[in-house]
Amino acid sequence: MPKFMIHANYVGDGIRGLLKEGGTSRRAAAEKAVASLGGKLEAFYYAFGDTDVYAIVDVPDNPTMAAVALGINATGAVTLKTTVLLTPEEMDAATRSTPSYRAPGQ
Repeated sequence: MPKFMIHANYVGDGIRGLLKEGGTSRRAAAEKAVASLGGKLEAFYYAFGDTDVYAIVDVPDNPTMAAVALGINATGAVTLKTTVLLTPEEMDAATRSTPSYRAPGQ
């Protein structure tokens, strides 16, 4: 299954909910959301800085990941940014493909 990294930030009611329910409760909610669409939450970490949560998820495909992101973002309590992750083998395959591309001005 494809892997994705989720960068999540709590906003407004999401921050208040985190303070009330705690971190493990929010991890369980994320795990349930991903599992409800056939995926698996592989890792879930809180962090300091620009991002509150980093999570790694395995889901069946891009539309499933889009559904997860849309469903969570639609609450207005959390904002997500999603990064597609590639395995080293997928990168090997990419390096064996050469696009036909002309740089600007060349």
